[in-house]
Amino acid sequence: MKSRIAKSLSITALAFSLAACSSVSLDDSASGSGSNAKGANGSGVLDPFNPSSVLATNRSVYFQLNSFTVDSQYKDIVGKHTSYLVANPKQTIVIEGNTDARGSTEYNLALGQRRADAVRRIMTLTGARDAQIEVISFGKEKPKALGDTEADYAENRRADIVYKRPQ
Repeated sequence: MKSRIAKSLSITALAFSLAACSSVSLDDSASGSGSNAKGANGSGVLDPFNPSSVLATNRSVYFQLNSFTVDSQYKDIVGKHTSYLVANPKQTIVIEGNTDARGSTEYNLALGQRRADAVRRIMTLTGARDAQIEVISFGKEKPKALGDTEADYAENRRADIVYKRPQ
């Protein structure tokens, strides 16, 4: 038990250290610009309320069939959302867990919850505060794709990161 706590604290400390020591913002590497976090019009590239922002256009984490493991290809974008939350401690989000149409309502609600919780766990282990993140499961009730092909099913197996407007 002590080892698990120590490991979690070490990971969190490392994440904070790396964020504090970095002289290049995360959005520089994402945009390839090598400049600062502002676009030509002065709006932030990492602004979830700016429609052209990396955070606005990359809000879904997709999952394999019957899985709630976050694939490595999504860890970078989850990290960008986490960095935004760390830099904006009053910002809150909802992570919405979703599934494809196969399976019972009960199974899909539980799987959607586990998917949302998996994304939340990564965010809180790397610096976001638990109070900033709410999770909810829609199961199969909120599909992106309405068809019944494998591609449609894959589009619906996701967790969506939804930003709440600051009050």
